[in-house]
Amino acid sequence: MKHVHSKIILWVAVLFAVSIFGSNYALAASATEINMEAAKALQKLYAKSTSAKEMGEKAKAILVFPAITKGGFLVGGQYGEGALMKNGKIIEYYNTISVSYGLQAGIQKYGYVLFFMTDATEQYLHNSEGWELGVGPSIVVVDVGAAGSMTTTTAKADVYAFFFDQKGLMAGLGIQGTKITKINK
Repeated sequence: MKHVHSKIILWVAVLFAVSIFGSNYALAASATEINMEAAKALQKLYAKSTSAKEMGEKAKAILVFPAITKGGFLVGGQYGEGALMKNGKIIEYYNTISVSYGLQAGIQKYGYVLFFMTDATEQYLHNSEGWELGVGPSIVVVDVGAAGSMTTTTAKADVYAFFFDQKGLMAGLGIQGTKITKINK
């Protein structure tokens, strides 16, 4: 009986994750929508953080994911689409996907920006067939509130991540792997 109960919980969690993320695939944004949302998100971040704006001026490339949806119950996932900018122009499109399993529940929306500070890290993104975060170039996650003491002189990492516009609640502990993959738009 205990084995049947575990299978039912697993199926409910899988169906929940599919219902959340299946709708994101159906509502995939057009290139024009991604362009507008990415530009708006980056300007909003720059208005809140002078450190982010300084990073943007020095970065070799900037990858903006304006809206990511994350949710789950035991099994969860996230999905979002974004644009890679170089010299102020959008050159490629990417998605970010992750699946997680563990003690977790809720739904959350947020965005994030990755600042690629070296040519080598930008090339790594272009050359990889999907960049699994945590493998390859190291990323420093910057808290927008704590970023006030950070300057481009003291910043020495290859990639910096700024998260913004968190809405909703996602609580729990889980094993997670996030992958960023180039997409065609």
